[in-house]
Amino acid sequence: LDDRIVGHVCLSHARPGDTAPEHWSSRTGLSPADTAVVSRLFVSPKARGQGIGALLLTELVRDARGRGLHPVLDVVTSDQWAAALYERQGWTLMATGEQRWGPDETVRVHCYAAPVAPAP
Repeated sequence: LDDRIVGHVCLSHARPGDTAPEHWSSRTGLSPADTAVVSRLFVSPKARGQGIGALLLTELVRDARGRGLHPVLDVVTSDQWAAALYERQGWTLMATGEQRWGPDETVRVHCYAAPVAPAP
């Protein structure tokens, strides 16, 4: 935006301990390996409200689906701005639970899945 980077998104493979891929797997019967985990999504606070988060989500969904994967994510429950963005974009809240982020750190997270792609 105005020649400045104001957002970033990253997709990763599911790893042990990622809760969203496990919830997606239990709902669909598919392997957690069939998911793409949104491991980072950031929009500069000064750039919020301009559709950048929605654009990043749209592009990551397109990219994941192009790889034959379904996007999922975990977001800390205190990040209400992010949760509102996902829900506006049609993502489904699958569960809320605890996730270990380190040997001495456990956080409460919401697990979301991207909307299911329409049948061809």
